[in-house]
Amino acid sequence: MAEKTHQTTSGHTERDEEAGSRSSDELKRQKRKKILTYIAIFAVFQIIVIAVFALVVMRVKSPKLRLSDIELRTLNTATSPAPTFDVVFGAEVRIKNPNFGPYKFETGVVSFTYEGIVVGQVLIPKGKVGMKSTKEVDVMVSLSSQNLAAIGNNNLGSELSAGILTLSSNTAIRGKVELLGIMKKNKAAEMNCFLAFDLASRMVRTLYCE
Repeated sequence: MAEKTHQTTSGHTERDEEAGSRSSDELKRQKRKKILTYIAIFAVFQIIVIAVFALVVMRVKSPKLRLSDIELRTLNTATSPAPTFDVVFGAEVRIKNPNFGPYKFETGVVSFTYEGIVVGQVLIPKGKVGMKSTKEVDVMVSLSSQNLAAIGNNNLGSELSAGILTLSSNTAIRGKVELLGIMKKNKAAEMNCFLAFDLASRMVRTLYCE
């Protein structure tokens, strides 16, 4: 009887040990599975971060250049004996840097033209625009029709008689965008604008600027 009891107890012990061993192995497998899952999630997260960094932070865009806040100082015109004009105005040139790094640019020239002939220019001194920032440069512009004397066929007389003067302006400044202090990329900021001067109201309108 005692031997039978011993055998029964021994059988229970072996089954308990086997069950405990299986339970321990299952726990280890679940633990490894969790670790692998965490590693996979972390890897995916890292890939997403790197992709966002490459597409957003490391992507270099061309800075924007705009002419704004035009304040007319002098506007003198004549239609006879020859059509002429002399214009002086103050303005603000805005250089917008959309990048995640500073933009250093060289000296640029804004040219104002009438029917393709330069009637005035103004310098934009070299400078620096911080990351995601806009730099305002105040300029004083003097324009004259003196260079138009060589043109035989232009619409200046007709425009002045109608009380309007339309001019265009264009420029391009060249510089470099610096990223992470080690990488530099060449980028140019360009601007093309059309301005209309109303002679009666002495107002200036920007017809188009990009």
